[in-house]
Amino acid sequence: EIPTFASLNNNNMKVFVFFCQGSQFPGMGKELYDNSEVAKELFEKANEILGFRITDIMFEGTAEQLRQTNVTQPAVFLHSVVLAKVLGITPNAVAGHSLGEFSALVASGALTFEDGLTLVAKRAAAMQSACQAEEGSMAAVLALDDDTIERVCEQCDGVVVAATYNCPGEVVISGAAEAVKVACKEMKA
Repeated sequence: EIPTFASLNNNNMKVFVFFCQGSQFPGMGKELYDNSEVAKELFEKANEILGFRITDIMFEGTAEQLRQTNVTQPAVFLHSVVLAKVLGITPNAVAGHSLGEFSALVASGALTFEDGLTLVAKRAAAMQSACQAEEGSMAAVLALDDDTIERVCEQCDGVVVAATYNCPGEVVISGAAEAVKVACKEMKA
């Protein structure tokens, strides 16, 4: 089970860091739903806002169903925000990576739950549509310098780019599935 956010508590400074797509897992949120009225209310409100029972997929769906971007993003957002609310801790600071930025905005009070979920659902639908237009892929590249990664991507036929610079020594590349596969092979060499 992978968490969808981390809580840091040091010298009474409480910081929530929200994660992104990729932290989803089958059964996510079920325990919260079953044991918290606050969670149950938010999950049901999400079902209503989204127009489908995302809880059915989150609680009983397969890993493959959860990998669909139009499900993954709202599910991770929902789990993160619900968990943060159930904890009942007001953080001093929040941060989020990619999709996690929306969860951080809701946890900070800058966005309402409803607006956050609506934005995430629209973002996910747009990304799902892009995925269906051309099969895409992503890969984390470890232990290569940024210049090498960028050079290899530029030399590949098709679209493949350094998309996310996570930290020194870890870059995510993305693009057309075949181009990503070729870039990975070249980088391994």
